[in-house]
Amino acid sequence: MKKRGLLFLWLLYSGMTAAQEKQLDFATYLSGVRQHNLGYAAEKFNMDVAAANVLMAKVFPDPEISAGVFDNGQRRMQQGYGFSSSIGYTLELGGKRHARIGLAKSEQEVARYLLEDYFRNLRADATLAFLNAMQQQRLYDIKMEAYRYMLQLAQADSIRFKAGLIPEADARQSRVEAGMLLNEAFGVAAEMKTSLVQLNELAGAYHGDTLVSPVGDMDRFERRFSLPELVARAQEERADLLAALRQKDVSVKTLQLAKAARMIDLGLTLGVNNAAVVTNVVAPTPSMNTVSAGISLPLKFSNRNKGDLLAANAGVRQQETVYRQTLLQVQTEVTTAWFSYLGAGRQREQFDSGLLEEARKVLEGRRYSYQRGETSLLEVLNAQRTYNDVQQQYYETIYRHASALVELERAAAVWDIQF
Repeated sequence: MKKRGLLFLWLLYSGMTAAQEKQLDFATYLSGVRQHNLGYAAEKFNMDVAAANVLMAKVFPDPEISAGVFDNGQRRMQQGYGFSSSIGYTLELGGKRHARIGLAKSEQEVARYLLEDYFRNLRADATLAFLNAMQQQRLYDIKMEAYRYMLQLAQADSIRFKAGLIPEADARQSRVEAGMLLNEAFGVAAEMKTSLVQLNELAGAYHGDTLVSPVGDMDRFERRFSLPELVARAQEERADLLAALRQKDVSVKTLQLAKAARMIDLGLTLGVNNAAVVTNVVAPTPSMNTVSAGISLPLKFSNRNKGDLLAANAGVRQQETVYRQTLLQVQTEVTTAWFSYLGAGRQREQFDSGLLEEARKVLEGRRYSYQRGETSLLEVLNAQRTYNDVQQQYYETIYRHASALVELERAAAVWDIQF
């Protein structure tokens, strides 16, 4: 009865898994991430904002128009009345507009490199998520393969127990082991489903309980790199470092704008006045039009406060320090990732030398001997657990090796990963 229950649960679960998943290769997945990732789409708007800021920086000051009417006591003294109008314009001096445009363009460059850096990290994170999903699938397959064998063994032991060939304890033990393996498979399946859901999130899609099944060849992660060349490439092409470099320009342009803002602006005024006829008997005057022009200069008492210049100068020194810190961080990340990749490669070579094959042969030998009654069930179980552990470590090593390459290419601004 217990064996039938275990078999029913496995068939039900595996049937649901197959019905709700469709295969997805890495190239299609990464293309979907580039086109539909919502975080990346939101970051792209920063470029539109930066372009709009450049347009805003090109704006000239608006002219001002004023109009008025005056009465010199027309009713009581017959001095007449009149109208006045004028137009004024503030002429910016000191290169304020040029400084604003230069600052806006520098900020636009920073936004462009930050967008590239966002995708650099998104691409690497999406690749790691894809590899993790494949890794979880393999672990699930290992657990299910072990469970299927143990289930067959439990069925065979039940028959052998009824025939009096083995004690009841051995038959019970094999059933318990099958149940434990199925329980472990359920746990791994939950983690696998979680990793598949994360793929949908990165691809900007939600399909309910319909999940993708990532496929690919994880043996295509072998590369040979030179550390000095990787460091040099990262220093030249990493987007975050280029953004930090452009951020220095932004701080310099900010200082230039602060200096330009301290220059006075010239106010220009042109006015036209019209005075009506003065009929006063003492000083009668005909109607007339007058034209006036003038300039105005602000009194820059505020320039005695140099807070804006001090802040801008501090910003320049700060960005210089940030750039040197980013440069050091890039060198450290590339070097660290390079050593990690070398270490993961050596671990993988250890498994490729035949360790997994040796564990498989031991298990097959134990199974054969057990079927012939030459060894105990405990030895078979130990061999099975050892083989499961070696398999799991092998696939974890493959995953670490592939992940190390992703991290190395992320750090060095290199990307040639296809699998």
